[in-house]
Amino acid sequence: MTELNGEPAGIRELTALAMTNYGHFTTMRVEAGRVRGLSLHLDRLVRDCGVLFGTDPDRDRIRELVRRTVADTTGPLTVRVTVYDPDLGLERPGAEATPRILVTTRPAAAPSLPPLNVRIAPHHRDLPEVKHVGLFGLLRLRRLAQLDGYDDVLLTDERGAVSEGATWNVGFFDGDRLLWPDATCLPGVTQQLLRRGHGGPQHTERIDPDRFGELQAAFALNAGAGVRPIRSIDGVEFDPEHPVLDTLRKVYAATEAEPL
Repeated sequence: MTELNGEPAGIRELTALAMTNYGHFTTMRVEAGRVRGLSLHLDRLVRDCGVLFGTDPDRDRIRELVRRTVADTTGPLTVRVTVYDPDLGLERPGAEATPRILVTTRPAAAPSLPPLNVRIAPHHRDLPEVKHVGLFGLLRLRRLAQLDGYDDVLLTDERGAVSEGATWNVGFFDGDRLLWPDATCLPGVTQQLLRRGHGGPQHTERIDPDRFGELQAAFALNAGAGVRPIRSIDGVEFDPEHPVLDTLRKVYAATEAEPL
């Protein structure tokens, strides 16, 4: 299903997104008309629209459009809400913009995915605080990693410190505390929900790759897969069945989903 402002998206509008590639989005898992962290997803869309377009989208209108798109479907869905202006061209991106809401759906990923084997990739995303549609650099790094036998990449910043995955946040467990990277990255919805819901000790600090041997567990977080274990990073092994991972999954599962 693909709708733009509640109507079937035409080829001209979709071509504009492909050719200009200026916009932002959020991706959420919808089950039985409910979304974990829906308010955070809406907050992201409003915040990012202000950064990219200088306007505030209507939160209730976004909810209405998503409800409309999923109304006649069954089973869990991955819903992507993309905000862009089909009339904004390459020649005059500074023109006054009227962003529209594109809603697309696809079947949701399995609730339990196999652990990831990833490698380090030095990379700094453009405007990392915004979930924008400029994914070329990330997809190229992911492709190169997969061609070399890995599943994905874990990014490091200009200091060499861990920041985030290609399309996910990362966390670690040192035996006592959850550790979150002290680095510029996208504030993920799943990460925010876990940080709020986890009652144990946690800390934000710089995490360099030479510390990996001291850590017991590593995990990837995003709205599509929830909590996904990381088995290895550049050959350093982590326990993909560490009890803390089950604890995090339970915390996430217990997070009350909000109705659309």
